[in-house]
Amino acid sequence: MMSYRKIGFLFRNPSVREELARLDPVKDHQRMVHLMTSYEFPFDMVRSLELALFHTYASPSISSLLQKTGEFVKRGQKRYDDTGILIAQFMQAGYDSELGQRSISQMNKIHGHYPIPNDDYLLVLSTFVFYPIDWMEKYGWRAFTSPEKQALFLFFREVGKRMNLTDVPETLEEMKAFAENYEKRWFCYTDSNRTIADATVRIVENWFPKPLRPIVKPVFAALISEKLRNAFGYRKPPAAFCVLVEASLQLRKWPLKLITFKPYPTLIGNTHWITYPKHEFTIETLGPEHLNRKMKSR
Repeated sequence: MMSYRKIGFLFRNPSVREELARLDPVKDHQRMVHLMTSYEFPFDMVRSLELALFHTYASPSISSLLQKTGEFVKRGQKRYDDTGILIAQFMQAGYDSELGQRSISQMNKIHGHYPIPNDDYLLVLSTFVFYPIDWMEKYGWRAFTSPEKQALFLFFREVGKRMNLTDVPETLEEMKAFAENYEKRWFCYTDSNRTIADATVRIVENWFPKPLRPIVKPVFAALISEKLRNAFGYRKPPAAFCVLVEASLQLRKWPLKLITFKPYPTLIGNTHWITYPKHEFTIETLGPEHLNRKMKSR
């Protein structure tokens, strides 16, 4: 598989975008997602998927299960890293690769210990499609092209099938309609929503020096919709703060049209994981330790 280098160690290589433009989203969506994740939008893809997961905590069904497991509250950073590594593995390597298949298999084994409704899975799947699309439209150094949007949808549709989900939407429009209907039916405030949202905010706060931590929650509150703020019991920050957040994200787009500070390619192996500073993990050791012990004993 062809790889690329930055120009002069800093400038984007236009060959990446040129290859993306040549590819067919139906036949080549695994390659397209690799290029989008590892070259074109590595930072923005991670940020948008973080917000995608945050979005799902507005579902009482999802947040109550996460609260019951205790993993988010007690071992939030580990859960964040484990989830990030598993998802990055099949997005970077492809769901049909050996590493991708092992990652999806490990996710299925972990999820198999919990009674998760099919519709909850589909909601999560839909956010992994729409949040990156929306984020790039608003804050990315460029928006996704129509073939790139289709590639992302087809990629996650296939991932959903490999997770043994049923009634996976066959088109972007059907997936959008499903997500909107789910949210109308189920999104509302519960204490479990607030607990998991706050636990997520605490994870991110710990990434920053103490003087900056108080602004993390207002930034989250500024970036999410009023519907989500209501579901979490969050208040909208002052208008001036929201304008500042928006302006900062808009401003960062312009230099990134030419330069990138991320490695080419950005992969699991050259990414820092707080839980695993020396990368001392395997795919099969990711996830709650008590579940991995149970799986090994079978």
